[in-house]
Amino acid sequence: MKISLIAALAENRVIGKENDLVWRLPLDFKRFKSITSDNYILMGRKTFESLGKPLPNRTHLVVTRDKNYQVPEGHYVFDSVESAFIFANKLEVENLFVIGGGEIYQQTISLADELLLTEVEASPSGDTFFPDFDKKQWEETYRERHPKDEKHNYAFSFVNYSRIKS
Repeated sequence: MKISLIAALAENRVIGKENDLVWRLPLDFKRFKSITSDNYILMGRKTFESLGKPLPNRTHLVVTRDKNYQVPEGHYVFDSVESAFIFANKLEVENLFVIGGGEIYQQTISLADELLLTEVEASPSGDTFFPDFDKKQWEETYRERHPKDEKHNYAFSFVNYSRIKS
């Protein structure tokens, strides 16, 4: 199973504030939808709740300590990242996309095969961060820069990294 972390992060690694995004980047939303549609996505409970409802055409795997937590039929709850990974492996999931939040990224970055990042040229205040990672362990395989414009308050780049196999 290929594990990909997908996130939009600021120069200071901020990814959110008060369980919400700190920017609106329509092209980033479009990319996220294109990449994750028809796949399994792993997230923490707060991230799931911030969505409002399950995203269409995706199977949600939600990690929470709340043993009574419920999700709609066709989506699944786990008490740990490990149990979600075991489930996905049993189903022979080809690609698992980790979509947040900060704690889930922290628990999965050491296991990730690739990072699909939107690097936002800003340093907003926030309370949720993408984990720091050693770029020496990753090879940049793609970069596409987008300037600030009437629909995007910040310039940003889509950047893909693949883990360097030792």
